[in-house]
Amino acid sequence: MSSDTLRVGIVGLGVISRFYVKAFDELPQVELAAVCDLRADALAPFEGKVPTFRDYQDMIAAGGLDAVVVNVPNDVHARVCGDLIAAGLAVCVEKPLATRVEDGRELVRAAREKGVLLFTSFHRRYNDNVLDLIARIPAGAELAHVTVRYLEMIEEHAGDDHWYLDPERCGGGCVADNGPNAFDTVRQIVGDVTVTVTDSKVVRDAHGTDRQADVELRTATGTTARVLLDWAYPGETKDVELTLTDGTVLTADMLGGHEGFKTSLWHEYVGVLRDFATALAAGEDRSEGGLAALELVADVYRREAATHADATEGTR
Repeated sequence: MSSDTLRVGIVGLGVISRFYVKAFDELPQVELAAVCDLRADALAPFEGKVPTFRDYQDMIAAGGLDAVVVNVPNDVHARVCGDLIAAGLAVCVEKPLATRVEDGRELVRAAREKGVLLFTSFHRRYNDNVLDLIARIPAGAELAHVTVRYLEMIEEHAGDDHWYLDPERCGGGCVADNGPNAFDTVRQIVGDVTVTVTDSKVVRDAHGTDRQADVELRTATGTTARVLLDWAYPGETKDVELTLTDGTVLTADMLGGHEGFKTSLWHEYVGVLRDFATALAAGEDRSEGGLAALELVADVYRREAATHADATEGTR
């Protein structure tokens, strides 16, 4: 192992962890150096290969790490990330950054104060078809509208991670968990401009989980966007459509060319780890992206609550 190898630990070995673990094989300068999970059976495949821990605080105390991937349930993102930042470790956290926007803001403040990288893992940023779509936008063309669809049956994607369907642990439902990826895709395409919610509709199931959402956005430069989210969709559709001001329409299927369930994620998580390592080596501040997506999530829920309050007031 060379001295410039980035030693990375993983906290949380849930359904997404396998994509991170495999990505290390593609990046020789990024080493999986430790894993942590509460479950002994999840740790078993790593025994004798890398140090294993049942408590992430023990992993921190053991030392030898430069950075940590946080892949725990959404409701403990803030606590785990906060402790890692306090220990001076760079953090790559699965979206969403936190379940409460106040916690996300505090994480950003703490990371900047400590001078460590806080990087939210938006894996769709590295999707080959989305990157090709962006490359196909003609030079000088003006973007009028973006539509992102993120439709799936959540039970098929959650696997054994049942916390996805617990609104308290997930932070909500499709808006809290899939929303950040879709909102970030909009931000990736429109560039470094302010994006705000202009309208939204949220549909919840009998258990209070938001299963569908239709969100309208506008950028500071006037481009509009629509994000369609669905956790009760038969199958899986994840795509992007761009409309240019001259009427040209460009599309990208995020799943195109990737046959089989979740197969697009293999190359996307290589992109996540590569970009994380690049940002760390360059001393970049990447905290803004995770917080921007979380702010949009919070705004959708605020609007829903306000609409409900207005409707209740109107029936009195």
